[in-house]
Amino acid sequence: MSEHQFDLGNHPCFNAAVRHSTGRIHLPVAPKCNIQCNFCNRKYDCVNETRPGVTSSVLSPSQSLSYLDKVLEKVPNISVVGIAGPGDPFANPDETMDTLELIGSKYPEKILCLASNGLNIAPYVERISRLNVSHITITVNAVDPAIGAEIYGWVRFGPHVYRGVEGAAVLLENQTRAIKALHDAGILIKINTIIIPGINDKHAEAVAQYCRDLGASIQNCIPMMCVEGSAFEDHDSPSAEMMAEVRTACGKYLEQMCHCARCRADAVGLIGEENNAEIMKMLSDAAKVRPSELRPYIAVASRDGLFVNQHLGEATELWVYRMTADGSLELVTERPTPAPGAGDERWQALAAEFTDCFAILCAGCGAAPVRVLEKEGIPVIVMDGLVAEGAGSLIKTGEIPHIYRKPAGVCGVGKGCGGSGAGCQ
Repeated sequence: MSEHQFDLGNHPCFNAAVRHSTGRIHLPVAPKCNIQCNFCNRKYDCVNETRPGVTSSVLSPSQSLSYLDKVLEKVPNISVVGIAGPGDPFANPDETMDTLELIGSKYPEKILCLASNGLNIAPYVERISRLNVSHITITVNAVDPAIGAEIYGWVRFGPHVYRGVEGAAVLLENQTRAIKALHDAGILIKINTIIIPGINDKHAEAVAQYCRDLGASIQNCIPMMCVEGSAFEDHDSPSAEMMAEVRTACGKYLEQMCHCARCRADAVGLIGEENNAEIMKMLSDAAKVRPSELRPYIAVASRDGLFVNQHLGEATELWVYRMTADGSLELVTERPTPAPGAGDERWQALAAEFTDCFAILCAGCGAAPVRVLEKEGIPVIVMDGLVAEGAGSLIKTGEIPHIYRKPAGVCGVGKGCGGSGAGCQ
């Protein structure tokens, strides 16, 4: 059992009385998701929508800490720091846990919390319990796989994708395991249940009873929003009368939270407040990758110095550039990379050799170097195009044009890479 003692009087989700005076911040560090809900469309770059799954920027763990530093100067009444997407925190476990540990180390007085679908939490419960995590919210929409099959398009667990009743059963099994483990660790559990008329509105009471028996302590029944581009975009939303009936039924088993504002994944301030222009600019600035006095250079995986055209795992050397006073890109040196085949140690050694670089550009990269190098303060950016366009834009603006960018951490298998693990892995 955890030894943490939480003052939930300062938690605006648990204490409605302080929601007008005490704020929270959601750090958007988790863009990936491991399930597809039929009511969800994670168009997470939209600035004009207020709903879960939406953010204007995605941050790395180190960017999140810097961003939080600046936000607290402007919004000092924040007591809770949470991660709620824009995907699922435990589809992005490294980013999530690294962020929590950075925040917990610098701000031990802050309450930490998470919102997840529960599919992949169980392996991280012990690590979570060592942090100042007050509660975890798990979204449980069905405890009958036949009903769950109507709500979820697919569930990705491990290397497999499950659909229909099988997928819903896999999700429920892991949610059950997670709630039990969290309860045993002394972490409070809040259940979110999205109410979908004709599908689970009459079933929500069973969800409440099931989760109460596992150890949950509060439930937040949320009316489904009809989101454009989702499978349920034309489905009816529940009426106020339906929501009142659902909460009354569920309230027989779990205390009901009734002041949820369906927050964005980058929400800041009081519940119900929209982010102002100053906060949105701070978030955008935090997401930019810029040179600094200690890291003035940028490293590039290139065969010819003209194009970003080499997979990081293949590169035997990186070209190192800087921006001159007249705004032109200048080659500083060509620096060798550590020999392949040493796993994470290779990337730790590379980070040690490139401590003067604020980023690495490459044409492809696996998940391991992204994870290790980011933790060492060197983000990896995957792109196609000219070195001058990519490196020049990043140095000047902190961003790479979207037309050049590719997903980082998803190995594209560079030329000559056999996928044997001798490169990235």
